[in-house]
Amino acid sequence: MNQELTTEEIISAIAGHYRSIIELLGEDPEREGLRKTPVRAAKAMYYATKGYREDASVVMSQAIFEYAGSQIIVVKDIEFYSLCEHHVLPFFGKVSIGYIPNGNMIGLSKLARVVDVFARRLQVQERLTSQICEAVTESLSAYGVIVACRAEHLCMKMRGVEKQDSSTVTIDYSGRFAEDPALRQEFFNML
Repeated sequence: MNQELTTEEIISAIAGHYRSIIELLGEDPEREGLRKTPVRAAKAMYYATKGYREDASVVMSQAIFEYAGSQIIVVKDIEFYSLCEHHVLPFFGKVSIGYIPNGNMIGLSKLARVVDVFARRLQVQERLTSQICEAVTESLSAYGVIVACRAEHLCMKMRGVEKQDSSTVTIDYSGRFAEDPALRQEFFNML
């Protein structure tokens, strides 16, 4: 992204491209229902990709606290919305994150925020899952982190193979979760 441009300039430039796309599709961007569509679509895209303008480590560093416990902490069913980098179509679902603390814990809402940092980008689910796992591992120095993500992809539902009931599950883990299948099973039992 060009850092010299203001937000308004970026949105205006994106809107110009949306206007061109509407024309290329054979529509009249001056038609009553479409006059404001390029700007609305540009604002929506800018919001949907706000993760590019956020830093997961900064988000998480704002709420790390000392914690003497050593059991698994799980936040499950964190909803997310993202855009497939291959088709720029939405995919959405839920992420569950578990970690084994190593002297500290994180405010629960920060885990939801870190999901959004990575989801609000052009993305693939596999990378989304691993980026969340890596960021939580690095920020907490946890003994282990595990992330499970289940999502539905509109690129599979509204085009291509058009499989309406399909969903995709991805998992990533580090530390003790990588070493101990019983810990992974405990996490999945908690879900």
